[in-house]
Amino acid sequence: MRWPRITRRRRRAPSADPTPDDHARDRARMVAEQIESRGIGDADLLRAFSTVPRHLFVDGEEPYGDHAMPLGSGQTISQPYVVARMTQLARPPEGWTDAATLEIGTGSGYQAAILAEMGARVTSIERHPELARRAVERLTEAGYANVSVEVGDGTQGWPAGAPYRSIMVTAGGPSVPQPLLEQLDRAGGRLVMPVGNREHQWLTLVERNGDDVTSSELEPVVFVPLIGRFGLAED
Repeated sequence: MRWPRITRRRRRAPSADPTPDDHARDRARMVAEQIESRGIGDADLLRAFSTVPRHLFVDGEEPYGDHAMPLGSGQTISQPYVVARMTQLARPPEGWTDAATLEIGTGSGYQAAILAEMGARVTSIERHPELARRAVERLTEAGYANVSVEVGDGTQGWPAGAPYRSIMVTAGGPSVPQPLLEQLDRAGGRLVMPVGNREHQWLTLVERNGDDVTSSELEPVVFVPLIGRFGLAED
């Protein structure tokens, strides 16, 4: 099953939102208190987080809060800092502009929107059709045209768009799926993924240069399980 590529719509302030300035202040506070204060200073990244309307991608109260939130289908959206940290780690050496980027686990579409805001060409795979459909709606409403959302087994990647300068996996598994390593650009491609068991993982950065693949465990995290042929079995 494949969703059509999103077509561009002009961004506008949602007419149903009576307090757009409150959201701008919320974004500014989120960036200052949750991201900059924790040592992330990349100007393009901070601009993207100050721009993307997170409240369009999250249901419920406190969309800019410093915590993960449920999305349905047993999935979650990570707290803003974790999204920023993964984005920082996955940044290609030459920057995000026009970088072929693969995201495993679309969720709400927020991470894809951040990448698109920074100029990446994003292919995002979601195994839950309903989440994929809603993500397409949200991305379209927010005005991001350079994102393609696909329904499928993310552990097998998306060969049609390979090689990828950056791959981001937003679910935890025991190891990096071999298809993703094969689809990672041999000339400095970067992959970020939580690696470990269902309860505890390490945020891991993989860098590829030719046949040389290096892996660095960076910090402890807990993500939903990576389900698929090259991941974990569904309960």
